[in-house]
Amino acid sequence: MSAPEAPEPRPLYGQFPTALRFSVRDQTRNRLAGLLLVIFVPVWYLVMDALASGEVLDFKLYATGDILHVAGGRLTLISAGLNSVTMIAGFVVFDAVRKALAFDRRLVFAGYRQATLIGAKTLAVALVATAIALYTAFAILFFWRPTVGGWLAVFAGFAVIALTYGALGLLLGVLVKRDLEGFFLIIMGGLMDTFLQNPLGNPLANKPVLEWFPSFGPMQFAVGGSFGHTALWGHLALGLAWAAAFTAVGLVIFRIRTRNRAHQSQPIGGYSRHRSAPLPSE
Repeated sequence: MSAPEAPEPRPLYGQFPTALRFSVRDQTRNRLAGLLLVIFVPVWYLVMDALASGEVLDFKLYATGDILHVAGGRLTLISAGLNSVTMIAGFVVFDAVRKALAFDRRLVFAGYRQATLIGAKTLAVALVATAIALYTAFAILFFWRPTVGGWLAVFAGFAVIALTYGALGLLLGVLVKRDLEGFFLIIMGGLMDTFLQNPLGNPLANKPVLEWFPSFGPMQFAVGGSFGHTALWGHLALGLAWAAAFTAVGLVIFRIRTRNRAHQSQPIGGYSRHRSAPLPSE
């Protein structure tokens, strides 16, 4: 009697769209994050603009050494946008990755390649982070109308910090054991990181030590483009380096935690000891 045949694995070219759809779905179904994005961002802008309007602040561009004298309300809008993006992007990705980890293990056991899942998760994080940054950058126009070039610089800074904290959410999602730990690290990390960049609330905001924080590069790029008419591409790349580092570490841990430990054993009496699990339906 012949052994029953295992289900045919899904073709490799069909795995990526399905894995991407799963990843995007997981990251966009968080209703609390959606409410935070739609409601919290404009309210946070309103509060911070009211607190900082009328102040004139000195902001140092490290690439050129120039000291910019900028309106405190507008500078605070940038830091408030960065703060909003860090928390929402990190929260969305962390929650989705943590909840989907067991399902990802089943996908690997069912025949999905880890490289495919890694690529899909990375692209999903980039898409969701860009969407969050785009909304946050558009919302700032209700309080301040920079030039087109200035707005693009703000959007680029928001997009990079969203990628960075989305990558951090991915890392924490596969690393920490409980939700509270991940939420605390994202919220407190984002608050401290972005708060320290604004000289309104931090007298040390122009000190070199801030170069070691993830939001330093995006903040420098956004402020340089919107107030100094300078494109600080090196600082934008610095922010991308943080995102790449978090992503690399997170995906290595994801690969370890989702690898298939069920080894095929030698057939015994015409039957194999382990068979592939059924593939999930689309």
